[in-house]
Parts: sequence; structure tokens; C-alpha cells
Amino acid sequence: MTSQLSLTAIVPRDKSGFRLDQVAAELFPDYSRACLQGWIKAGELKADGRTLKPNAKLGGGETLELLTQLQAEGEWEAQDIPLNIVYEDSDILVVDKPVGLVVHPAAGNWSGTLLNALLFYDASLRQLPRGGIVHRLDKDTSGLMVVARTLESQHSLVKQLQARSVSRVYQALVHGECSQGQVDEPIGRHPHQRTKMAVVSNGKPAVTDYRSLETFHGFSHVELRLHTGRTHQIRVHMAQIGHPLLGDAVYGKTLSKHQLDKTPELQTIAAFPRQALHAAELGLIHPRRNEECRWFSPLPEDFSG
Repeated sequence: MTSQLSLTAIVPRDKSGFRLDQVAAELFPDYSRACLQGWIKAGELKADGRTLKPNAKLGGGETLELLTQLQAEGEWEAQDIPLNIVYEDSDILVVDKPVGLVVHPAAGNWSGTLLNALLFYDASLRQLPRGGIVHRLDKDTSGLMVVARTLESQHSLVKQLQARSVSRVYQALVHGECSQGQVDEPIGRHPHQRTKMAVVSNGKPAVTDYRSLETFHGFSHVELRLHTGRTHQIRVHMAQIGHPLLGDAVYGKTLSKHQLDKTPELQTIAAFPRQALHAAELGLIHPRRNEECRWFSPLPEDFSG
């Protein structure tokens, strides 16, 4: 399946001496620099009918013309997997992802993912990088995700994520009784266990706010707000301050037999089958309407039961 994209713009005179890819990014702001450079190299974005290199200098006054066919981005299989669509319009989808659903196909999970389900729900998503997916949740984390349905929306959402203006609020169950605070610690690959993330001095900046909603039997139900979006950020940060997520097999801890014998009520808590993390609230600026939007997801049954 393909669809045609056709755009035209006049280069302002004050852009004389600027690179073609720089000017194109300003004149066609709904598309990423990588997309525009690819179209220039393919001869699909021309200046006064001429095919130029991305770094070619413009004189000002040229007509930029873009004519391209949006092609399928991957060979992924569309699969009829149920989706809980919280909101949809022609620009975005907001999905409430269930526990156990992998977001994107990868080694060991080439099918049965959210992307496979999205392609069945909307075949046009095949024309977008990663099927319109702009952020991820771990397999065993439940909750809200936004998916772009157009290149313009995808570019807008990626920019919002990069600018840290997307509001993401999570709820979790953690070991220990905590109050509130902020964890501002860089996160990167674990120096010895490459499948894990860790707080490391040369990691990328990562900031998480947390506050306790309730405490019980030495555990806390907490609300967390992300200022950044690093891999496993909440799980790593909460473990770093001594409050790992309940059920987290990678960064968590198990209850001792002595604890379970002393407090039988903990048996149910100790058996929690996954990391107790839920993406409960999502807020962003709508890519086309430029309006603030916010969605909420109730706690899943295993969380609130």
C-alpha cells in the first residue's frame, strides 16, 4: 500500500547561503530532518526542478518541490490481536496496553506484539517508521501509549518527547515505606550486565518524581512522574533509592521466609507475577489541533485486587 505526498514552498531570500536540508526542515516542519534528507538524496525533494545534495547551498527564491510515494516500512505481519483503544482520530491513537504484550517485534518476539495488532487495526500505519510507535512500555508494564497515524503527527510527538513536554504519570507498588522526593541520577547500560540498565556516572540524564499514596505492611503505593524517558527508568531509580518495584525480577528483591511466616498477609503480595507498574496518565499537545489532551487509565485487576 502506498500514498502520495506532494508539497511546495518558496525559499525566503534571507535563506541565501543556507543548506538545502536546513531550509527544508524550516519550510516543512511537520517532517523529520532524516525524512527530508532521504527524500533529497532520492531526488524526490528538488529545488527549481534540480536534484541537489542535502548540503547544497541555496541562493534564496528557489521553489522546493516534494513529490514522494510513502512506502511500507517493514515486513511485519498484521495480526488480529484485541486492542483497548482509549481515543482515536485521524492523527493519533491512544492505546491502553495490557500486561504481557510486547510493543515491537524483535529477536524472540517477531509476532504477537502491539505493532502486529496496530497493523491489523490500521493498515496505513505500515507506511510510518515503527508503525507510528513513538515510545514504549516494558512487556509487563500496563497502561497508556500514544501512536501516530501520520508522518506529521509522528514528528510532532517525537519533538514533544524530546522536549520533555509529554506528561507521563505512573503508579507502582514498591518495597518499603517512602514519602515523596525526586531521583535525579543518570542512567546507562550496566557496566557488567549488558541486558540491564543502571545508575552510572556517564549515563544519560534521568529525573523521576515520586510520592506515596498509601503504605501497608512495609510496602508503598506510589505515584511517579517522568521528566525523561530512559529505558527502565522508574525500575532503576526506585531500586537505587532502596524501594524497588514489587515483582520486578530484574531490579527487585524477594521476601524472606521469615517475613512471610511473620506476616501471612504478605503471601499474596509476594506472589505478584510482574513488576507492579502501570502508566496511568498521559498528557500531550495534539499534533494538529494544538490543544492540550489528557487521558487516564484505571489500575488493572491484578494491581487493585
